[in-house]
Amino acid sequence: MLRGLDPHVLRKLYDRLARRYDAQHAIITACADGRGRRALVRASVRRGDRVLDAGGGTGSTALLAASRVGPTGAIVVLDQSFGMLAVARRRATSAGVRQRVSLVVGDIHAPPFRAGAFDVVLSTYSMCPLVAPSEGATILYHLVRAGGCLGVAHSTDPRGRVTRRVGRRVEAWAWRWPGLSMGCRAVSVLPHLRALGGMVQLDRRLGVPLWPFHVFVVRKPVSDGGRPPARARS
Repeated sequence: MLRGLDPHVLRKLYDRLARRYDAQHAIITACADGRGRRALVRASVRRGDRVLDAGGGTGSTALLAASRVGPTGAIVVLDQSFGMLAVARRRATSAGVRQRVSLVVGDIHAPPFRAGAFDVVLSTYSMCPLVAPSEGATILYHLVRAGGCLGVAHSTDPRGRVTRRVGRRVEAWAWRWPGLSMGCRAVSVLPHLRALGGMVQLDRRLGVPLWPFHVFVVRKPVSDGGRPPARARS
């Protein structure tokens, strides 16, 4: 299995990719990346929510979430790349939602937030480059309040034996050029989140056959065994 890139290398890579990241990612994934973002936001984000977009990059997911939470909600975009956050700032301003979007420089492995600080935590294609994806997913899960949701989209292996073999070879080839692969490779974190008690609300695979995405939402159980707090639906 391919190892994640060193965080310092990854930060510099994304600083360089910032201006073309969205277009490049959409082309490589045949626009499946956008479908994954929309599916997660629809399944997890509600009006008035406080949402963390972890590894939020250029703000593509944050902007979708900002339209869902409305003026009473708030979005925090966490990313270690100044270049990506600069793009996110411009996009939020152009979309007229800058007042509800906060930008924070930081690492998924050491986020500057208390446990249970968010109604929803989203990670769209930010698990794939991590050196320790399961550890990163665990940290994000702890940032979700009891009854809240963690939504994740990441690259995964194809299901068919032949397709999986070809996909891994293509992935290994692309890995030689970080500017092309963007540090992404197939990972698996849902089994780990289930072991932590996460209850699956959405579980989908989408994308092109050789490099599909796993898109899922898990709900964090309420500690006392009761029902999650009621949340207004948009």
